[in-house]
Parts: sequence; structure tokens; C-alpha cells
Amino acid sequence: MEEWVVWIAVAGLLAVGELITMSFFLAPIAIAAVVAALAAVAGAGLAVQLAVFILASAATVGLLRPVARGHLQTPARLRTGTAALVGSAATVIDRVDAHGGSVKLAGEIWTARAFDEDHAFEPGQRVEVLKIEGATALVHD
Repeated sequence: MEEWVVWIAVAGLLAVGELITMSFFLAPIAIAAVVAALAAVAGAGLAVQLAVFILASAATVGLLRPVARGHLQTPARLRTGTAALVGSAATVIDRVDAHGGSVKLAGEIWTARAFDEDHAFEPGQRVEVLKIEGATALVHD
């Protein structure tokens, strides 16, 4: 089997591993395997292919992973959808406890539950949204 085929197979396995783990660690290494495959196609020896793979792995992990991790930690002002509501203030409309209730959040009425089961919030009280589960806001004071 030709060496470039082995490198492409390695890149494919790493890409599948990335899809499973979603860690953005294996994807840059998969890119490095493709670069090593290109070196193999160019006629480089195995030692050069390995050196290219190691250098490309270090470069892609060092350059791409911090960028990807930065995108995972998007600031609140850039969030959209229900993620943008996390951390927002809401006003209790109907008593909110572990079993339910409602709040006014971003100009809309939302079903709500107390994040801590032993807490309850009375109408008019201001609460903070900790999490959105489906169409329910989990709140605390």
C-alpha cells in the first residue's frame, strides 16, 4: 500500500475521532496527516513524512486550537437564541418554585422553575436566569 494512502486513512480516523469527541484536538492532527500525505505524494521519504507530520501537528494544534476554544467561549453579548437569555434578569409573574411558575423575560412570558428546589420566588421579585431547558427558564435570586 502506498504511503500517502496510509496518511489519508490516518487523517480519516482522526477526523472521525474528532466528530466523536468534539475536543478540537484531533482535527488539527488530521490536517497534519493530510500534509504528510502531500509530502508522500511529492516523493519524500518516510523520515521526512514523519518530520512533516510532527511539525504540522505542532503548528496546527498551536495555531488552530486556541482560536477554536475562543469561539466556544463566546461572550454573552454575542450569543443568540436562548443562550443570549442566560444571565438575564427576569421578573416573577406567578410564584416560581421547584414545580413551576412564570417570569417576564426579554419582554415575553416564560415558564420558569427554581434552579434550587428549596427556593421559591414571589410575584414582582427580580431573579436571574441560570439556564434555559426547552421553553423553561431556571432561575435564582
